[in-house]
Formats: sequence, structure tokens, C-alpha cells
Amino acid sequence: MGKRLTQIATRTGDDGTTGLGNNTRVSKASARPQAMGDVDELNSHIGLLLCEPLPADVRQLLTDIQQQLFNLGGELSIPGFTLLKDEALAQLDAALKTYNAQLPRLQEFILPNGTRAAAQAHVCRTVARRAERAVVALGEHEELQPTPRRYLNRLSDLMFVLARVFNRDASGHELNDEVYWKSDKLERTQHGE
Repeated sequence: MGKRLTQIATRTGDDGTTGLGNNTRVSKASARPQAMGDVDELNSHIGLLLCEPLPADVRQLLTDIQQQLFNLGGELSIPGFTLLKDEALAQLDAALKTYNAQLPRLQEFILPNGTRAAAQAHVCRTVARRAERAVVALGEHEELQPTPRRYLNRLSDLMFVLARVFNRDASGHELNDEVYWKSDKLERTQHGE
């Protein structure tokens, strides 16, 4: 693994390159730094979500996820290296099962709003999807383990579920803060057609 930073302003990136964990330098515009940056942004958005009042179990889950995203970023920064383990994916699967079981079936697509925590979870969801696309794009040109791609896919799903949970908890378990997309199908269903 490359050297750990002892100072932040190294000026080594002034030429538009960045150092990878294997001590090579690549363009900051290339696919690997793009994926690394999207994962870093996702981790920062989860940090912002953690500023909200959250149940202790969700807070611990999100903190664990931040640790795993650091592992994922480390794995992306070192070509051919594996840091993200299958156990991290299993944790997301278990959380999805637990929190999804608390929710009623969706009637339609929902708009990304509601409480501030729910809205931030939706931001995390969309950034996770972008990070997933960046990892897929990188994987089309370089060999990658499948776990990072799978992890980001499941994490996006979990953030959607958590957004619904946050809205449900804030509205007394009735999902009053969940706003459905006004599709023709939903309008017909609501009017008995």
C-alpha cells in the first residue's frame, strides 16, 4: 500500500495527476479516480446524514457503512487489491431484510422528499448509484472484484428503504410524509377505475 499522507498540501497533484496506493500516478480525469471520488462523496453524504437524530441501530449501521466505504475506496486506489469483504455485503443484505420488513408495499414510485433525514438518505441513494456507475465503467476497462459493484448496488437500495423508514418513524408509522408520484395508474386506482 502507498504511503499514508503526513501532510495534505503536497502540491503533487498540481499537474492534474493523483497517486494511487501502488505508487503509480494517473490523470485525475481517469476512471479510477472518478470512482474513488464518487465513493468518497457518498461517504461524506452519509456523514451528513449522521448529523440527524437517528435510532441507535441505524446510527451504528451507517457508521459501519462508512468504514466499509473507506475499504472500498482503498480497494479502488490499489489496482488488483481486495479490501471489501463478502461480510460487508452480508451486513447490507441483513439490514435490507430487517428494515424492509417494517414497511408496507409501495403503491407507486415515491418522490425523494419527506423529513430532512429521509431527503438526505435519498441524496445518499443517488450518489451511491453514481458511484456504482463509475465502478461499472472502471470495470469495463480494468479487472475488478465484483464486491464493490454489488456493495454499491445494495447500499443504494438500503438508502431508499431507510428513507422510507425515516419518514414512517417521523409520521407515527403512517408514512404521511411519503409523497407518491402522480402517475396515471395511481390516479385510476385511487378513483376505482
